[in-house]
Amino acid sequence: MNLKQRLRDDLKDALRTRDERRKSVIRMAQTAITYAEVERGGDLDDVAVVAVLQKQAKQRRDTIAELQEADRADLLAEEEAELEILEEYLPRFLGREEIVEEARQVIAEVGATGMGQMGTVMRQLMSKLKGRADGSVVNEVVRELLSG
Repeated sequence: MNLKQRLRDDLKDALRTRDERRKSVIRMAQTAITYAEVERGGDLDDVAVVAVLQKQAKQRRDTIAELQEADRADLLAEEEAELEILEEYLPRFLGREEIVEEARQVIAEVGATGMGQMGTVMRQLMSKLKGRADGSVVNEVVRELLSG
């Protein structure tokens, strides 16, 4: 079953069980996917759908950080609940140790010896980890490995 079909099925379940939050989040995700399809001019495959959902999750994370700074616990719980629902549809992100392992492999393949080759390493590594790792964490790991 593809991801769009899973979202449709889960929306039906949310409607049946009267789960308002889940219904709202899934509808928001479907709307974002539809906008992306219109922009692209065709249907999205699962990889593109995941990219749209990751963008939605990132927006929630940014909002959560802002609400924490503003000390708005009332709104914070809502955003965290929405993020939790979105994350059910996203692939599991790699942990830092797994990213370090992948980065070491790419550095060895490329033969990188210093920061001068960081761009080459990042391009190859990010294409390998696309959708499975946070880019900022990958950047941090590669900097540490190339500078140390």
